[in-house]
Amino acid sequence: MGTHVIKMPDIGEGIAEVELSQWHVKVGDLVVEDQVLADVMTDKAMVDIPSPVHGKVIALGGQPGEVMAVGSILISIEVEGAGNLKESAAPAPVKDTPAAAKVEAIVESKPAAAPRSAAVCQGPMVAREANERPLASPAVRKHALDLGIQLRLVRGSGPAGRVLHNDLEAYLAQGQSNASAPASAAYAQRNDEEQIQVIGMRRKIAQRMQDATQRAAHFSYVEEIDVTAIEELRAHLNEKHGASRGKLTLLPFLVRALVVALRDFPQINARYDDEAQVITRLGAVHVGVATQSDIGLMVPVVRHAEARSLWDSAAEISRLANAARNGKASRDELSGSSITLTSLGALGGIVSTPVLNLPEVAIVGVNKIVERPMVVKGQVVIRKMMNLSSSFDHRVVDGMDAALFIQAIRGLIEQPATLFVE
Repeated sequence: MGTHVIKMPDIGEGIAEVELSQWHVKVGDLVVEDQVLADVMTDKAMVDIPSPVHGKVIALGGQPGEVMAVGSILISIEVEGAGNLKESAAPAPVKDTPAAAKVEAIVESKPAAAPRSAAVCQGPMVAREANERPLASPAVRKHALDLGIQLRLVRGSGPAGRVLHNDLEAYLAQGQSNASAPASAAYAQRNDEEQIQVIGMRRKIAQRMQDATQRAAHFSYVEEIDVTAIEELRAHLNEKHGASRGKLTLLPFLVRALVVALRDFPQINARYDDEAQVITRLGAVHVGVATQSDIGLMVPVVRHAEARSLWDSAAEISRLANAARNGKASRDELSGSSITLTSLGALGGIVSTPVLNLPEVAIVGVNKIVERPMVVKGQVVIRKMMNLSSSFDHRVVDGMDAALFIQAIRGLIEQPATLFVE
């Protein structure tokens, strides 16, 4: 028998250290070639580290949340024969899956050497020890928590008994959810506590939000917009072209409004390097669209929005959002934005104060659409109204310019034909 030592790989872009986010194996596990061993986190991406060999895990080089230098020992695997006596870095990491739920089935075509226990193969419910932590991705753990399911009771169909989203659905289908507990349990006293280590993507989000609020001079501006006309236009276009071109949401109209308004406000389509004291104004409009995923907020980028039609923007927004939520968005798709659009959809509330996505200097927030009685030409009529709650970096953008910019967007949305008049 020999030992194969895997070192933390060089992920590129001059990165000298990465955070160990999650282990998918433990000491004593049998692993197969290409099985995912661990997830590591760079500044922008979650990266899978696969095994280059078959063998048995004999040592782990760090704990989740630990920041490890490139070249440090990640894991040691016992292999048949002499083994790889020359210590080596891990094989090329699987293509980065930034800030999204991991793809659990990455090695389902190569099953692990043996299931964790005989109970694993006996239906959707399985009995584990109370302190046994089943294998599952952060996204699956959050999903289980939202559903009120104890993961230790769920049979895992993934490699080495890993619990997948499908396993949660199978568990619910069998009626084993905690939701079926007696109603009286809802009034029982609870004294349980749970400590959740802030690691991985959640740590990166926390650091970015803290950095943004500490470095930028935030100020917000809120304006009410009548979206009745543009909603009528959207409904008409969907009825006429939806089957052939795809359905339009409000977002591509807002992207178009940003593009047109920024022509007169180039100082807002900019990035500010506060260390070098340099403002870079961009001709291209790269719109970041804030997207919620299972493990946190991500901002995929609609590049060159100035050159896209409504349907082109709509298709790209949909593609990027799905990629982000499914863990397939690339590093390039999550970086390089020049201004961000953020929306909570129907949960958008009345007013919000969005945090800047540094080094950008503006973020436009969309609140929910509500019907209100409004006075129009002396008559009280029902109109569809929506607020834009936007934030700016006062170090770069003056208050007057911010207000005029939002008013320009308002004019374009309320008179939607002007979005397309050149």
